[in-house]
Amino acid sequence: MTRIAAVRGALAPHRYAQSEITDIVARTCLPENGDRRVLDRLHRSAQVRSRHMTLPLQRYAELDGFGSANDVFVEAAPGLGARVVRDALHTAGMSPTDVDLLIYTSITGIATPSIDARLVGRLGLRPDVKRLPLFGLGCAGGAGGLARMHDYLLGRPDDVAVLLSVELCSLTFQRNDASMANLVATGLFGDGAAAVIACGADRPDENAGPTIVDTRAHLYPDTGRVMGWDIKDSGFQVVLDPTVPDVVRRHLADDVAGFLADHGLKPKDVTAWVCHPGGPKVLQAVAEALDLPDGALDVTWRHLADVGNLSSSSVLHVLRDTLAERRPPPGTPGVLLAMGPGFACELVLLRW
Repeated sequence: MTRIAAVRGALAPHRYAQSEITDIVARTCLPENGDRRVLDRLHRSAQVRSRHMTLPLQRYAELDGFGSANDVFVEAAPGLGARVVRDALHTAGMSPTDVDLLIYTSITGIATPSIDARLVGRLGLRPDVKRLPLFGLGCAGGAGGLARMHDYLLGRPDDVAVLLSVELCSLTFQRNDASMANLVATGLFGDGAAAVIACGADRPDENAGPTIVDTRAHLYPDTGRVMGWDIKDSGFQVVLDPTVPDVVRRHLADDVAGFLADHGLKPKDVTAWVCHPGGPKVLQAVAEALDLPDGALDVTWRHLADVGNLSSSSVLHVLRDTLAERRPPPGTPGVLLAMGPGFACELVLLRW
């Protein structure tokens, strides 16, 4: 099995109260003198108190298209990514030259060479480090990245792998777009990064971190327009259908039950649920579909309130907080889950 040696997170430098972000969205997205009551309601219902942004709020009005927003991404993502990987390596007691594989996931900016390539020299990784950049998994990228890390380490049990997620969601907010999808997204998403260090089964590791037992992915048919991007001259225009909670209720319970049953387990055996904070309605749908006890998603709800949804980084922040604040009994099972464009679900079975 794969052992997780460290999980660390980082946030973008500028923190704002939700009300401050709502005000700037009203000025940049709504028509002049437009009615903002729907915007205010949507941002309040997100249940987010504050978020971190890559730029000072007033700078977002200056981003006049895909190119300028993506230039900021390419400039800012390596610094935040390097910071969180260094922190994770230090926590794991490892050096950059120990790393054999670097997986990088993001949905909020593009670069060639990719961000992972730009970090090899900056971090002091070996020139022969293997790289795997992942784009398109969206909010499921943290869980999917863990799963692909596990797949690799099963075949290379002596190796060390790093998963890095960097999501600068604020750079995708669309100016002059008063659509419901954009208004919802501008009230929910924030900027951050996360890194996970993991070791193969044959790699000596003194850290008593959880192990990855198994993974599973589900891609649901005829749901391609439930969530994703439309790529426009203005950048990434969000596709976010209000039926997302219905898709969760329709599929998640059977998927999780079948996954656990393959290991002789039932949902009631799980001692901690590490769930991506997709938003209040999605979290309510997850709790209902899985019939979770009260408090099972408290760590996720608190993350949502404190920093919003960080796309692929969020579920890794929730994993970090679960380990730090309410570590489950050793040897018991845990489930990490996230959903994203496709529409798809990624499941990871953990042993604490």
